Amino acid sequence: MASIMVIFDFDRTIIDGDSDNWVITQMGLTLLFDHYFPILPWNSLMNKMMEELHVQGKTVEDIGECLKQMPLDPQIISAIKSAHSMGCELRVVSDANQFYIETILKHHGLLDFFTEIVTNPTYIDDGRLKILPYHDFRLSPHGCSLCPSNMCKGMILERIQADSKEHGKTKFIYLGDGGGDYCPTLKLGECDYVMPRIKYPLWDRINSDPSLIKAEVHDWRNGEELNSTLLRLINTLSGDNLW
Repeated sequence: MASIMVIFDFDRTIIDGDSDNWVITQMGLTLLFDHYFPILPWNSLMNKMMEELHVQGKTVEDIGECLKQMPLDPQIISAIKSAHSMGCELRVVSDANQFYIETILKHHGLLDFFTEIVTNPTYIDDGRLKILPYHDFRLSPHGCSLCPSNMCKGMILERIQADSKEHGKTKFIYLGDGGGDYCPTLKLGECDYVMPRIKYPLWDRINSDPSLIKAEVHDWRNGEELNSTLLRLINTLSGDNLW
């Protein structure tokens, strides 16, 4: 029996904006962010921002309340719930972080729809939120030239693909926007779909040489198009007699 797995990026895909930038702007960290931006990798930079918030006396609860104010398109909520109700397995693969993603999804009642969230891990140490890289780029670099040092989504997708083969035949629908979503897109097969957001880095990379992409490409602009396109593709895969 074939199954369908839908893999979502998070920033600018599930949420319309960027969760890191939201916290930086809303919690008054822009000047400090601009100072450290040229000298720190992004993941380390975000951890530095959490350290500064702690110094300022801001709590983890304060950060959580800030994240809960991020808007989430009702069409995206509908897409997630509909895909789940149609029998798809849903996962998040994101270069955001565990606390941000889980806080936002839980606030909107969506966390339990996902079987796995693969992202940069977080933990709380003496009241301070700490953000770690998914791949320890200092001790064991992943070696992929296409991806940022802290996360290769292509390696993550390969692991998911290998696991899915043990449980039957799986078709993938991958939704994303950023340059980090290009590596996993290259690893999708001819029977899979990729949904890049129009005029974002993934869309640009795909269109720079479409011949490198095996998966069928279906782009989208906003929550309404994501919802309608995703459900159409699920219905197509569900009725594929070649399975």
